Amino acid sequence: MNDIEVIKKIRDMTGFSIGQIKKALEESGGDQARALDILKAHGAVVAAKKESRSTEQGLIGSYVHANGKIATVVSVLCETDFVAKNPMFQELTHEIAMHITAMNPKDVAELLGQEYIRDQSMTIEEFMNQFIAKLGENIKIGKFMRLEI
Repeated sequence: MNDIEVIKKIRDMTGFSIGQIKKALEESGGDQARALDILKAHGAVVAAKKESRSTEQGLIGSYVHANGKIATVVSVLCETDFVAKNPMFQELTHEIAMHITAMNPKDVAELLGQEYIRDQSMTIEEFMNQFIAKLGENIKIGKFMRLEI
């Protein structure tokens, strides 16, 4: 696989900028797995820097399981209405609602430590950190409610 294909593959997986991916690949000596670890760590650093910023905007997301017997409503918070309207933020909100429906965490703290259902190599917190790095704002999970028949 040539460099462009590798960069495209990692960008499709993570959504990080081409510049960030190139830097991670250079730092890893071209090792894709190591580059992904570097990008994950970068997301955590960015999230830590933004953690104290106020989150007064956001979206209410929902997910109803295909069987119609389990549903979740969740509030995901961000700093600005601009980010709340971003399709990436909307995708994040949907993914979190789906994860809560599937995994039934008792609270937000437990949710953040759970393995993400679509990629068990990361936790929900690490998954959210990727979006914080991409969108440039602090993002938090507010409240959620899960209903089951």
